[in-house]
Amino acid sequence: MKVAIIGTVGVPANYGGFETLVEQLVRHNQSEDLQYAVYCSSKSYSDERWVYHGAKTEYVGLSANGIQSIPYDIFSLIKASKKSDVILVLGVSGCAFLPVFRVFSKKKLIINIDGLEHRRDKWNRWVRKFLKYSEKQAVKYGNIIVTDNKGITDYVLEEYGKPSELIAYGGDHVLTEVDDAVTKKVLSDYGLNKGEYAMALCRIEPENNVHIILEAFEKAKKNLVFIGNWNKSDYGKSLAEKYRNSSYIKITPAVYDLNVLNVIRSNCNIYIHGHSAGGTNPSLVEAMFFAKPIFAFDCVYNRESTENRAVYFSSADDLVEKLNDSSIDLASNASAMSEIADRRYRWETIARQYESLY
Repeated sequence: MKVAIIGTVGVPANYGGFETLVEQLVRHNQSEDLQYAVYCSSKSYSDERWVYHGAKTEYVGLSANGIQSIPYDIFSLIKASKKSDVILVLGVSGCAFLPVFRVFSKKKLIINIDGLEHRRDKWNRWVRKFLKYSEKQAVKYGNIIVTDNKGITDYVLEEYGKPSELIAYGGDHVLTEVDDAVTKKVLSDYGLNKGEYAMALCRIEPENNVHIILEAFEKAKKNLVFIGNWNKSDYGKSLAEKYRNSSYIKITPAVYDLNVLNVIRSNCNIYIHGHSAGGTNPSLVEAMFFAKPIFAFDCVYNRESTENRAVYFSSADDLVEKLNDSSIDLASNASAMSEIADRRYRWETIARQYESLY
């Protein structure tokens, strides 16, 4: 069976959660009867390869992000329809094209609609309308709809009257061995002491409540390392400038070296997760594997992902109160996060779930 995967930057993974998903699907394919083809943006890879961990790679000469993501997805869909038995579509950017696509192709479409993009604060009114339309077409014309969080599963059923398959993300790829020398060097380079700081990691966007987290740690006078793409937006630049000289907060650029990132994650005392949209968030799932206490923004997606066993906050003052609450059992929180991660978020399980849909 030939399965095409479209809608991402491509492999090797170098961008976000969907790219990591694709990377792990092809790495965990052990079936001789299943051939993956991954559609990649040639704009993002200087060295094009034609096979990656057994998967074929097909290149499209457009960017996979921004406004070009729409024609990128459409061209990928047309190419894939000629070469594949099943098409796995990640995201809804190109799904506005599906009414036309269905005129000439009856290929099986499995569509992961991601995290309700039309609700994200970063988009203007017209982009939101387009994304909502694309989502509607995805649900209407997709043979199988995949949702990554029960909150989104419930939304699809209520909004469109259609059941979906619930498949989350894996996170155990972060469990790499890092020797003591590397750990000491990373902690030294970043000016950190083991167990004496909290950490947060995300794209710096309003919906991730970065401003709330920073305000809370400044008020609570607690140490925080916050890793993100601060220079990507005015929102990020203004917050970085405001807290750059804080005695308690380290404004840290994005870290792409997994070993470095894992040293910082594995040596923190609390993981702070501010996402308020997007379903099951990959960075949260990854953090759960480090068996650290998790304080998450109070929304249905985060509660579902952590089975209501994390600590939840809804405002800066609320987070300050939770940070100063000595009665919170941090050890039980950490143990619960690790148990949930091991039970629900291993890539071997996720890969088999997707394969069962093909």
